[in-house]
Amino acid sequence: MSDDLTIIVTALLVATATGLLGPFLVLRRQALMSDAVSHAVLPGIVLVFVLFGTRAPLPVIAGAAVFAVVCVLAIDAFRASGLVRSDAAIGLVFPMLFALGVIGINTFASGAHIDLDATIYGEIAFSPFRTTEVLGLEVARSIPTLGAVALVNLVLVAALWKELKATTFDPEFARTTGFAPRLVSRLLLLAVAVTAVVSFESVGAILVVTMLIVPAATARMLTDRLLPMVAVTLAVGWVSAIGGYRSALELDASIAGAMGMVAAGCFAAALLVAPRYGLLARLLQRRRARRRVAAALQAGQPS
Repeated sequence: MSDDLTIIVTALLVATATGLLGPFLVLRRQALMSDAVSHAVLPGIVLVFVLFGTRAPLPVIAGAAVFAVVCVLAIDAFRASGLVRSDAAIGLVFPMLFALGVIGINTFASGAHIDLDATIYGEIAFSPFRTTEVLGLEVARSIPTLGAVALVNLVLVAALWKELKATTFDPEFARTTGFAPRLVSRLLLLAVAVTAVVSFESVGAILVVTMLIVPAATARMLTDRLLPMVAVTLAVGWVSAIGGYRSALELDASIAGAMGMVAAGCFAAALLVAPRYGLLARLLQRRRARRRVAAALQAGQPS
């Protein structure tokens, strides 16, 4: 497989793995969960170095995954308590874990020169050079890894579709019908944490956060139905992956940055021309409303 195709396939798998989860995060107002995870994993990286004296990718990813899980469970616990909203819960937990990681570096690993870019915040341009052997063939490590994550997310969403739909739109109704909103929420957040941490090492945090949030936000502008929203999210992610890579080649720019800009361009287009929520549609609605009011006032005036 060529380097170009490897990068594109890696980006498509990231777009698929995140696109299956992103709509639920946006609808639940937990879109910043991926950004929170990207900061909260720092204590896990430090702990692995302190305990094992290594910065090898696999142990670091394992340590990061542990604290990613701690992060999402703590956020969910705060949210479920009813004392704080989801956004406030995210803002409470991840700064605390990030600060813990900073203290750990200063106290126990000040001379370690832990390079987060090399250990967890990867770069998609390097994915063709990180290889592994699968069935006797040498392939980029990111492809089977992210492929497995995307498949697990697909199975999870398909198996829990009714539960995810019910607990996303009406948690109280879901609870009365026998669903467990808190359990479903935790499974979703755990999937987000695992997806984010595994993807970080392959493509970098910026691209993961972008793919989790921007395509889903774009789809939310275009449709109110959940299944079409997931489909549009995947389509926007794929367009961003392919279009961003081609743009990066033309501009000699960052691949992840170009993919992010294409995704942002898709959102800007949806924000402008979406048939119901777009700026142009709202402008036309306001004009029609003013005309109706003017017509009603004119009709009510004595002749």
